[in-house]
Amino acid sequence: MNNASFTADSNFYSMMTGRNFGFVTREQQLVIKSTCVFIPGVGGMGGTALECLARMGIENFIIADFDTFEVSNLNRQIMCTTETIDKEKLVSAKNRVLQINPNAQIKTYGKDWVEHLDQILPQCDLVLNGCDDIKSTVLLARKSKIFKKFIIDAYASTLPNVYVIDPNKKSQEEFHGFTTLNKTIHEITPEIEKQSLHKEIQYIMAATSSINYVVPEAIEGLLNGSIKRFSFCPMVWMTSTLMCHEVLKIIFKKPQKVGIEGYFINPWTLKIECPKKNIVYYIKNYFVAQRMNKFL
Repeated sequence: MNNASFTADSNFYSMMTGRNFGFVTREQQLVIKSTCVFIPGVGGMGGTALECLARMGIENFIIADFDTFEVSNLNRQIMCTTETIDKEKLVSAKNRVLQINPNAQIKTYGKDWVEHLDQILPQCDLVLNGCDDIKSTVLLARKSKIFKKFIIDAYASTLPNVYVIDPNKKSQEEFHGFTTLNKTIHEITPEIEKQSLHKEIQYIMAATSSINYVVPEAIEGLLNGSIKRFSFCPMVWMTSTLMCHEVLKIIFKKPQKVGIEGYFINPWTLKIECPKKNIVYYIKNYFVAQRMNKFL
């Protein structure tokens, strides 16, 4: 069967999602089908989550990206193959979803997506953030608070994890005390972004055991800006599926158990780490901050 015959087949969606039944009810599947998710950044976590959501049966997406695939993306980006190297991630992602479900409706935005948030956010039900740019992420959270949209995101950790920003509660810049606070988007300089990234890494190091599973020289390189964020396929893909579970909890209106603190799965110890800002955290945070100051 070709794509045209799939599209013309009125039973295609029920055939495609039929084996979901048992995990979800038929009524819940209809909720999945009608949900619209905005995914800025469709490379690593964003691209994997996009494919997972499409296979779950979501048919409405707004996606944004401006990058092209390169060889270094092969280690974890699900849509990157030797055939898509040097091709636009946005085009490859759209084509991939349509190969899974020709009936999917996909709106796309390029580099200027942050300028269109006032148009994008009213059209979506929630946001799954695949973008790792601090300035764009901060603006996204600020706008999502205005439009009352949940954001599903993940920390730059060596452990698979997920966190959710409730539009009625603290955003990441408020929770971590980013130096972006009280600054307009145009006042956020690369130095301020670097300081904010340090705040996030400081939280991860103090609140979880992530530091036990990273090469020390890599942390130093990340903090001083000599290397890009490091990433690894098992961590990225597991994180993406955790993010997709949070999509389900939000659209099914389940009790929200994941907040801005997030939770981390440790495959090495078989434990789930749920950070809390208690006295132990603040003591560890102090010493972590002292160690990181030399990189500021």
